[in-house]
Amino acid sequence: MKKKITIVNLALITIAALATVLNAYNIITISTDVLVGLRWAALTGLIIFAIIKKNLTTSILISMLVGTEIGYDFPEIGTGLHFLRQIFLQMIKTVIAPLLFATLVTGIAGHSDLKQVGRMGWKSLLYFEVVTTFALVIGLFFANWIRPGDGIAIPANFNATLPKVVEQTWQEIIVHSFPENIAKSIYHGEVLQIVVFSVLFGISLALIPAAKKAKFVAGIETLAEVMFKFTKIIMLFAPIGVGAAIAETVGHMGIDVLKNLALMLATLYCALAAFILLVFVPIMLIARIPIIKFVKNIFEPVSIAFATTSSESALPKAMEKMEKFGVPRQIVSFVMPTGYSFNLDGSTLYLALATVFVAQATGTEMSIGQQLSMVFLLMLTSKGVAGIPRATLVILLGAIANFNMPEWPVLLLMGIDELMDMARTSVNVTGNCLATAVIARWEGELDDEKMRLSDQVLEQEVVSA
Repeated sequence: MKKKITIVNLALITIAALATVLNAYNIITISTDVLVGLRWAALTGLIIFAIIKKNLTTSILISMLVGTEIGYDFPEIGTGLHFLRQIFLQMIKTVIAPLLFATLVTGIAGHSDLKQVGRMGWKSLLYFEVVTTFALVIGLFFANWIRPGDGIAIPANFNATLPKVVEQTWQEIIVHSFPENIAKSIYHGEVLQIVVFSVLFGISLALIPAAKKAKFVAGIETLAEVMFKFTKIIMLFAPIGVGAAIAETVGHMGIDVLKNLALMLATLYCALAAFILLVFVPIMLIARIPIIKFVKNIFEPVSIAFATTSSESALPKAMEKMEKFGVPRQIVSFVMPTGYSFNLDGSTLYLALATVFVAQATGTEMSIGQQLSMVFLLMLTSKGVAGIPRATLVILLGAIANFNMPEWPVLLLMGIDELMDMARTSVNVTGNCLATAVIARWEGELDDEKMRLSDQVLEQEVVSA
């Protein structure tokens, strides 16, 4: 049955693709209605295939194609589907706080190895700093090599305004990392504050006598298991949420916005690809992490992050996948959420690239010394990204203000920000998944046998589904 459906799908996709190409190059004139019908026939076949296969990754990929088609053919309907994306994101956010609390507390109190918490802390921060510095340098290199800002001019009748943002000093960023009210931190989704509270709670629990803490730790372990099951239930809605997110983006963006800023968009994607090849791949080779198995394991959370442009939406699934990959729970639950504040590689690279783009667009000459000082500035300010609403915008505005550059190019960048955010968010999630495996290897706790068999675990999940 599956083979027959696959053959039919391939035939439908081929016919739709050929018709689109022939019409685009004026070889054969085909009406728009016929082209739309052919594309939807191919997508209908793919939807049937996804229903039969019952695999989350396949469903997400096909839902992204369906969402793209909805946004392209019916932009008003596409933009109207934003509520489905919002439902998915809100449900994911309900999981994050209890999941982080439960996994961190059981990881610390359950093993009573308080020295490991300190070791993981300084090792994680050192790793984050090194990798994000590479991201800044690569962003700087591509900005100077391709020069995407050259030739950009202020569009006629350009009267858009920047959204209101609140810039924070470095002292305020540090203070913001510590919770004043844990309920308030959970309500606002302050991941770093939840991590700080959970670590201190876990240490406090580890210090009380074993007889008193045993039942409490067992209860929190049960909470962690419940939240992982809760995540699985929410993920059943993921294809709908992801498809709606893509439909909203395509319906809202259209095609015109890409004309003047296509080079900037291409530069960012090329720079992120180079970063993955030049930084992530060597790190995986050095840490003896099998690249193909790693990619297969993180594909689902990265796909979710790409479609929703939200790192938070991928956090529970990413934690679950890395634990199945062979990283101990106490390391995953500590390193990954911490990385969400200090290891946003994609966002950091974008900041370096966007700052130089603004300089090029406004005709501002930046010497090598000024660019290096900009890198140093971004090394410090980008660490507060997770604690500020519209974080990358705040950091970017602060950087260009430091060099007295006009702000109007930032308004142009906001036109394609959703498309850029897809790429940088995906790299952020990938980088934090990799960080958990690297720290686990550094701690000597990466389970090579579990990692080697991770492919079989994925296949068993598909079969059981």
